[in-house]
Amino acid sequence: MNDKPAYPATHSDPDQPLRSVLQPNGVLYLTLSRARQRNCLSEAVLDALQTALETAEADPACRVIVLGAEGPAFCAGHDLKELTAARTRGDGGRAYFADIMSRCARMMQTIVHHRVPVIAAVQGIATAAGCQLVASCDLAVASTAARFATPGVHIGLFCSTPMVALSRNISRKHAMEMLLTGDWVAAERAAAIGLINQAVAPEALDGSVQALADTIASKSSMTLKTGKQAFYRQLEMGLAEAYAYTADVMVENMLKADAEEGINAFVEKRQPHWRDA
Repeated sequence: MNDKPAYPATHSDPDQPLRSVLQPNGVLYLTLSRARQRNCLSEAVLDALQTALETAEADPACRVIVLGAEGPAFCAGHDLKELTAARTRGDGGRAYFADIMSRCARMMQTIVHHRVPVIAAVQGIATAAGCQLVASCDLAVASTAARFATPGVHIGLFCSTPMVALSRNISRKHAMEMLLTGDWVAAERAAAIGLINQAVAPEALDGSVQALADTIASKSSMTLKTGKQAFYRQLEMGLAEAYAYTADVMVENMLKADAEEGINAFVEKRQPHWRDA
């Protein structure tokens, strides 16, 4: 019996919307592979991402996820051809639109609530729900060739769901500027306003992302899970409630084996040996 998690195929396949490679140190690379469709969030892509994320959630070997893409676009948002085709249905597409938006929101929240950090490696344009995908990841590194936009206003469709992730990453006025104008934001500007962590030369993207992922993967997975969960929970709380909650988190964290090992290793000036517990 083979209990190895069933990640997407690692080889290029025109019918496979997502590729995966799990490195020995626990860094899982998920790569959107529908370059000709600009890696839009079609039904197939949404389902593939959701499945891969759920598989990684249950796989103790996975310590960090890097989400990248092939081709000139990181992700061009929803598949407008699929959305347009649904208008021919009896309800004008209402049920289909509701289902797609719900599935997309579920996938974005799966990233936020995932037990491991998720890093976006952005090599090209990220628009609408593609920009939302970048904003939903915990960290993001982009090539200076990348650009970002929430251009729904250009086609009469305000980027309301992308707005949720965007407004939780950057200031209100920067978010509103992107949403109201639909204008392109260069990678350097995206870094300056906090949409991404850093913008690097195109040839340096892979190395920069790998170095960041490897650094994070070397930490205790228990500690990372504890911290990521606490970070997002406390953001939704008032100040006093946030301090009370995080104080409890610190107490429970201090009682964990890896916290004891990490502190002892620091005092003894040696490398810690994590048990991930």
